[in-house]
Amino acid sequence: MTLPARTLASKVPEITVAFWVTKVLTTGMGETTSDYFAVAFDPVVVVPLTGLALVAALVVQVRSRAYTPWLYWLTVVLVSVFGTMAADVAHVGFGVPYLVSTLVFAVVLAVVFVVWRRVEGTLSIHSITTRRRELFYWITVLATFALGTAAGDLTATVFDLGYLGSGILFAVIIAIPAVAYARFGMNPVLAFWFAYVVTRPLGASFADWMAVPPARGGLGLGTGPVSLVLLALIAVCVLYLTSRKSRQPSS
Repeated sequence: MTLPARTLASKVPEITVAFWVTKVLTTGMGETTSDYFAVAFDPVVVVPLTGLALVAALVVQVRSRAYTPWLYWLTVVLVSVFGTMAADVAHVGFGVPYLVSTLVFAVVLAVVFVVWRRVEGTLSIHSITTRRRELFYWITVLATFALGTAAGDLTATVFDLGYLGSGILFAVIIAIPAVAYARFGMNPVLAFWFAYVVTRPLGASFADWMAVPPARGGLGLGTGPVSLVLLALIAVCVLYLTSRKSRQPSS
């Protein structure tokens, strides 16, 4: 059933510091969890299962009529894990170089933006009040995760910056839209999506640095423990966001 344009409340959270912190944590968890699953389980089994879990979460999320913190962030976590798997399968499974996959995912993301803009007339996340716009939003989110994964691996391995060096690089890059928006009046929609894309390689690079062994330039904490710690931090953030939402007056 197609609903009228304004029948839904906003389906995305308020863009605050807590949003960005939670977003970066989900990117890191997606990276290390995907790596852990790839070693602990048969990828032929775990990749389709993760995809099915993502589809199920998306169905529930899209069918809901308002933003629910735990459901929204559960969907983001699953997008993060599956988006990482998609980029890794392209490289490991099909031998696609990171430079090629980065360019391909960048083109895919650009096409999604163009189509979304032409169909809906806006890319603002504050306009996510219809089913169709929300579908565009989640397709975009998935594309940003796949692009960010490939870009982070590209800088860490092909450009030989290492995971820590890549994390520092993307920390500098993500400051560009923040400063440009705050000081020079950068378009807020452009600034948001610029920063949103960069959060993926930023969080993933630091998570990889903590997880991989010292021989690969990391701290050697392991993908499993790092994933669990990040999951706990995400849970704390979601509890905070839930309590904050419950204190807001209903419209």
